[in-house]
Amino acid sequence: MTKSDDKDQRGKERIRLALPVRVHCRESLDAEWSEITRLIDLTPFGASFGLSRPTERGRLLLLTMPMPRQLRAFDHTEDQYRVWALVRSTTWRVAASGAPQSFVVGVAFIGKYPPASFLQNPSRRYEPRGEGERLDVGSLRVMGQGRSPFAPQVERGTRLDVAAAVVLELLGEGGKAVTREETVTANISRHGATIYTTLPVKPGSFVCLTIPREPTPLFAAVRGRTEVAGGVAHLHLEFIGGEWPLDDLL
Repeated sequence: MTKSDDKDQRGKERIRLALPVRVHCRESLDAEWSEITRLIDLTPFGASFGLSRPTERGRLLLLTMPMPRQLRAFDHTEDQYRVWALVRSTTWRVAASGAPQSFVVGVAFIGKYPPASFLQNPSRRYEPRGEGERLDVGSLRVMGQGRSPFAPQVERGTRLDVAAAVVLELLGEGGKAVTREETVTANISRHGATIYTTLPVKPGSFVCLTIPREPTPLFAAVRGRTEVAGGVAHLHLEFIGGEWPLDDLL
């Protein structure tokens, strides 16, 4: 291995560093939240950390942390490193008995400023234009641009017209359930589902689904809502960090 190869490899190594980090998310023009947590690991190109609430792939987050200066791409003399990051993954972390639920979020740094399109509409989500570990603002495109308003993950894969019983919980501040109902699905795929609801759940919300005889819940982002009749609506969901166990239904 050459010296340059060795240096590049070291730059990609994940460093376990439990630094405090402030995570700020603006999900729309009138909805935003912040949470102080700790890093799990870190590279010059990204990081992972825990959150008490779910977030979703493609969301932009502003991180503020005392990142080691030798790992920074800019602001080497500032006490705090403020960097925009793209959410690449969200995984539910099984908590010990009695402990609050939490999520592990993996992000890629994109730079000091977000895309101009994000400032115009912060509800937009983004994806890389191509492969590669290093991302910047110019390497991003709006997710689903030119396609259906529903996320592509909801649309792909086998979709079964099955009325499966579920418990639906609407998640509020801090990822805590604020209301619940027992309902059924209208259809299911591994990556998403349509379910019936009488709750006032809006697109952009997060929900938790408990499936009978399944040990772990499924978390999902609400991508759309269609009124059916008599106060009943369809919620169009994209699962976050998990899949519906379709094998029992096929």
